[in-house]
Amino acid sequence: MLDIVGDLALVGSPIKGHILAARPGHVANVAFARQIRDMVKKDKLKVKAPVYDPNAKPLYDVNAIMKILPHRSPFLFIDKIIELSDRHVVGVKSVTMNEWFFPGHFPGAPVMPGVIQIEAMAQVGGILVLNTVPDPENYLTYFLKIDNTKFRDMVVPGDTLVFHLELVAPIRRGLCHMVGKAYVGDKVVMESEMMAQISRRDKKKA
Repeated sequence: MLDIVGDLALVGSPIKGHILAARPGHVANVAFARQIRDMVKKDKLKVKAPVYDPNAKPLYDVNAIMKILPHRSPFLFIDKIIELSDRHVVGVKSVTMNEWFFPGHFPGAPVMPGVIQIEAMAQVGGILVLNTVPDPENYLTYFLKIDNTKFRDMVVPGDTLVFHLELVAPIRRGLCHMVGKAYVGDKVVMESEMMAQISRRDKKKA
């Protein structure tokens, strides 16, 4: 019984239900846990567009964000954090024609590069993982993996990007596994799965 409990802890989320097992083993238990985790991940990708009220005071404005993240102009791509918990974060990016990349991407038909959208989402995710330490200014966030990324529509000047990221599993030892979506209005324009790790600035690499 304890083996089943330990193996199903790999799901990373509480399970509400009855589990019946006959001759369980680690291999079967782990395979079952992975199936449940995949179902949880797919369910989290069904999140509706966050409600964004531009008149509401944000949790973090750009000055507060810069106290947490090391990024600076022209490579800071978050304007506001409007929601934050121990499991999710919602950030906002207002896209204007003044962005440095639009003159070259593309002349006469400005489109926000996909790699910049990914970077903006990663920075929002960085706020989530850095929120777990008491002194975030002493840490840096390194992204280890980006999977299952899809670009569903173009992002152009005048759009307001709203990023929603949620944990797939609890943060352990500075490792953070998230799924995220980027919205313009009610439309999903991009989605991705990310894994990041935080590390102290003064930590010496071997």
